[in-house]
Amino acid sequence: MELDVVDNQNARVGSIELSDEVFGGRVNTELIWESVVRANAAGRRGTHATKNRALVSGSGKKPWRQKGTGRARVGSSRTPLWRHGGTVFGPQPRSYAYDIPKKAERGALRSAFAQKMQDGALVVVDALTVSEVKTKAAAEMLKKLGVTGKAVLIDLALDEKLEKSVRNIAGVAFVVSSRVTARDIVDAHRVVATRGALEKLQEVLS
Repeated sequence: MELDVVDNQNARVGSIELSDEVFGGRVNTELIWESVVRANAAGRRGTHATKNRALVSGSGKKPWRQKGTGRARVGSSRTPLWRHGGTVFGPQPRSYAYDIPKKAERGALRSAFAQKMQDGALVVVDALTVSEVKTKAAAEMLKKLGVTGKAVLIDLALDEKLEKSVRNIAGVAFVVSSRVTARDIVDAHRVVATRGALEKLQEVLS
């Protein structure tokens, strides 16, 4: 398939040939789901913590003697059976990250791009640059490209000026092609990618 390549002013400057195998295949929603869930899990902070009986504040003294009082035996006021005692099997800090096969990740990314191709939501530009760090300039560039709402910008390398210019625009993210995931693609209404980034992705996903 062939797509038009435009400049920052949305004027056609050429075309790019894309592989049907990579960008025109079947949309596998199951693979996309797996990739998105993995990315969401990896993004969890996992800093939750509860205090067990060793950490909760309180005395370690036996509240009363073992026998003769008629009351239930107890060894500490920090027992989980008492109010303000420790928590049993509560959540502790941990990482929720896990891996799925690389073939599954690549398949999910191919499916995500195929979906955007079917929706006509992929814009190919010759280059993504701004002359200065200014949110207004980046917003005007996106407006000329017809990009509104949530969008992801993809380039071969990170352009600091552009990255700083778009980070204040709600719903717009800038990602390098080597780090883009299926979640980045499906979460955006429009995908704006440079010619070089698409060629690199086509090479990797083939």
